[in-house]
Amino acid sequence: MEAIDPQFGTATLLLIAAGAVALLLFLIMKVKLHAFVSLVLVSVVTAIAVGFSPGDIPDVLMFGFADTIGSVALLVAFGVMLGRLLEVTGGAQVLADTLITRFGEKRAPLALGVASLLFGFPIFFDAGLVVLVPIILTVARRFGGSLLLYALPSAGAFAAMHAIVPPHPGPVAAASSLGGNVGLTLLVGIPVAIVAWYVGVMLVSRFLGKRVHVPVSNVVFGEMNDGRDDKASEATEDAADTPEKKLAQRAPSFATVLMLLLIPLVLISFNTVLSTLVTAGVLPEGEAWVDFLSLLGETPVALMITVIVAIVVLGKPNASMASISKIVDNALGPVCSIILITGAGGMFGGVLELSGIGTALSGSLSDLGISLILQAFIIATLLRVAQGSATVALTTAAGLIAGSVAEAGLSDFKVALLVVAIAAGATVLSHVNDSGFWLVSRLFGMDEKTTLKTWTVMETTLGLSAFAIASLLWVVT
Repeated sequence: MEAIDPQFGTATLLLIAAGAVALLLFLIMKVKLHAFVSLVLVSVVTAIAVGFSPGDIPDVLMFGFADTIGSVALLVAFGVMLGRLLEVTGGAQVLADTLITRFGEKRAPLALGVASLLFGFPIFFDAGLVVLVPIILTVARRFGGSLLLYALPSAGAFAAMHAIVPPHPGPVAAASSLGGNVGLTLLVGIPVAIVAWYVGVMLVSRFLGKRVHVPVSNVVFGEMNDGRDDKASEATEDAADTPEKKLAQRAPSFATVLMLLLIPLVLISFNTVLSTLVTAGVLPEGEAWVDFLSLLGETPVALMITVIVAIVVLGKPNASMASISKIVDNALGPVCSIILITGAGGMFGGVLELSGIGTALSGSLSDLGISLILQAFIIATLLRVAQGSATVALTTAAGLIAGSVAEAGLSDFKVALLVVAIAAGATVLSHVNDSGFWLVSRLFGMDEKTTLKTWTVMETTLGLSAFAIASLLWVVT
């Protein structure tokens, strides 16, 4: 799909962009229209406004939607399957308990954070945090002090992995929109996320935890039982033959959990090394064995292999294949909305790209002497503050700068750094329009003021740390 020749000047295109974003925010925040419907509607309106012919608009919409869905759906599906298997078999509990034992009492917050970083690779922010909340509360009661000392490192770790590292939908969609390599984005994103987490979350949480005391007694985790009555709870307790109960009969070892989390990283790393050696001429291009081994390291294939190994290692000893299939099937339902919203965000970004709006905006910022990586951060930050969703901010910001990225002819490594910069902007300043803000507030018994003083501050330092690392690598490469 080719971009149209702009019918309007830069100023008019920027006004159309501002109007489109304002309409999107109004529909999502005020009208409370579903984000998927809002994004599709605004994409259609924007395409009409910039002058696409009605006959071309369906293809324009599919340009961004199909590319984004094609990249996101497989990765998110396999990621959530792996996360669910680790959750129901007790793998998350084993991971946290082992690390706390190894790290010791004084480093319990660090242990919880490391466990969350590992578990946050395949599982989404909200799901992972809910799973680990009972563990966080148990550790906080055992060792004492403000709950923030234990809660923030864990919550911040999930936030860092969710925003920066594939197979989470935001960074996958952004990398796809910018024409980057998802595997390389993962390999770049992991160390950046870890360093940014330690600087922007771990160190900051120690500072905040000493100055803001949140007692564990504020938290009533039992309220999160979805309103079930006692009889329903008892019935669930008695249902020992459910697939989840069967899988939980024998928890995996720490080594097994760690092995499952490392499989995709090793395979993807192997693919990147082989590709580099072929490009450098060390290995011959087109050799069947090289292509086959590279295929195993493609991100969707690597995750599929990991899920299959998880089914065999975690599931088969305790449950039938039918039971395991039911568990992973149930895990897919809640993520369908996320996949569709992400695809619609890619649709909106594609319209912005093909219309020339993204190029106009990026060109205007360039005229102010702002580098491409700073442009990415600023645009994502504005979108994040305005509408709250990190995923929408990631996909929309990527679409806005995609044209300039294509013109610049950047390497895959620099495109990966741009994805990190966008993710950093989509992380900062979490406030009352962000669902994560309310999740953290309610899970840890904090009022809005306390959440703004702690969670919002920590999310901002996390995003700024990630952006600082990406900017430094941008300059030296």
